[in-house]
Amino acid sequence: MATVETHALTKHFDSGNAVDGIDLSVREGEFLVLVGPSGCGKTTLLRMLAGLETPSSGDVLIDGRVVTWLPPRKRDIAMVFQSYALYPHLTVYGNIAFPMQAAGLGRKDVATRVEKAASMFGIERLLARKPRQLSGGERQRVALARAVVRDPVVFLLDEPLSNLDAKLRTSARDELQQFQRRLGTTTVYVTHDQIEAMGLGDRIAVLDHGRIHQLGAPRDVYHDPADTFVATFIGSPPMNLLEEGALLSGVRPEQLLPRAVFEAGESLVPFPFTVERIEYLGADRLVYGTLAAPHPLTKVISRLPSTIALPIETGRRYDFAVREHDLKFFDRATGRRVERGAAR
Repeated sequence: MATVETHALTKHFDSGNAVDGIDLSVREGEFLVLVGPSGCGKTTLLRMLAGLETPSSGDVLIDGRVVTWLPPRKRDIAMVFQSYALYPHLTVYGNIAFPMQAAGLGRKDVATRVEKAASMFGIERLLARKPRQLSGGERQRVALARAVVRDPVVFLLDEPLSNLDAKLRTSARDELQQFQRRLGTTTVYVTHDQIEAMGLGDRIAVLDHGRIHQLGAPRDVYHDPADTFVATFIGSPPMNLLEEGALLSGVRPEQLLPRAVFEAGESLVPFPFTVERIEYLGADRLVYGTLAAPHPLTKVISRLPSTIALPIETGRRYDFAVREHDLKFFDRATGRRVERGAAR
């Protein structure tokens, strides 16, 4: 295991800074997820950790050692790409064995490690096949097995599940997390999928325009977003934002509920809500509509779990509410979070 750090790391292209002075510290054995929209700089940051991109300025440290100018082979890392990057002319065995053969390991040691890695990912029966004979999920496991046999101190994963269908992606995510827990290897994982980020990461770093907007545990990032970008990027549907003079107030859709479901005596903020559309999603109903004064025509979304069986019809107005302590406040000019006392 090893720590991974960046100090004021920057990568400049003609179009601007893809990575803009990032300071980051990944703990030993941690599973850290970099998440953000396309073009936010997350893959460029990962490639600089791997040594595949040269920083414009700043440093990369692995286990306290500056590796900024070292080539990938001298960083003791393993990277799994979105495309898996398997050699089509080699068998599964050959693909997994390749990095060890290139390093000059003996045939017996190579065979032992390949068998162990294949067993770990349940692909022993596939060792004689070529990549074209494998499903997407099987190719993903081969790529991970090839990374494992190198016994690196750091794993770098660049959207390795994005080519899988939704059902397989869910099971692969569970397998990937269990594999990382068993090995305890420090892992940095890039994704644009917030569900992946929330489900996999010990911590997640939310990036946009080359900067980290928030770094923290998934629960903290979701419930206490640092700014309006994080509030609206993390969460599906996103947090509702309402104008309050110089401030914006924010509430998660699952916290905006019919007033009748709250306990008597709770401190509530009322929101008269006119329903425009309802989506039935099985376990939930998404209710779309607008608020009355003092938020006229503000569009909001409420998420009602199936346990709330109150009849809701389109075109009608209902008394909705939010627990006072669930409201978050943001500076309207900067988008930064402000504390409740300051908001008042």
